[in-house]
Amino acid sequence: MTTTPDRLDLPARRRRHARLIAALTTVVADCAEAAGAVYRPIAAAPPGDGEVVVDVLPCARISLTAATLLDRARAEDNARWPAVAAWERAQSRRTYGARCALAQADEVLEQGDPPGADGVELPTVEQAAAMELVSAGGEVTARWQHDPREAVALVHELVAGGELAVEEILDEAVNTEVLTGLLALQEAGTAPDPGMAAELCLSAVPHFTLAVALASADID
Repeated sequence: MTTTPDRLDLPARRRRHARLIAALTTVVADCAEAAGAVYRPIAAAPPGDGEVVVDVLPCARISLTAATLLDRARAEDNARWPAVAAWERAQSRRTYGARCALAQADEVLEQGDPPGADGVELPTVEQAAAMELVSAGGEVTARWQHDPREAVALVHELVAGGELAVEEILDEAVNTEVLTGLLALQEAGTAPDPGMAAELCLSAVPHFTLAVALASADID
């Protein structure tokens, strides 16, 4: 791997995020196993049985362990690629500064309107800059579910102005899907009945699967 003042020869994203991707596949398998611990006993029980004993412990367990597993995997990926992680942080600082400058310019142009004239408190420059990245990640995620090619085209549009970078948009999209999946698992851990817990575990799977696709995607 070689470096230049402005650019690092980046590894493929599936190598850069290999531990996270592996951890996500583990969580997907654990979700299926947790749901199976509820559904398999019901499937094996004679049709006339009224009460079937099922095991909800795997649903509760994954709701408590998934976030830690994924956080640890991210940390391991950063430790495996320290130069890349440092380059990404520097790039994020640059694009964040560009978004802040743009938000400040917009604020100056809008000075003719009283702040919060419509009763809504306006975001600060820093909040607006952060929200732009979150919004970009959410838009790319939504497009990717229907047509990855449209999502790629959107990424190219979003980075054209220099206020966002490809890697941080994709990473934010991954974060969006991981968080959505983890929220579903959190609900599974406190679900009032085994069937709902199993359904919530399974509902998290598409989000983790999409996170794998986004973490693996290389966009030139």
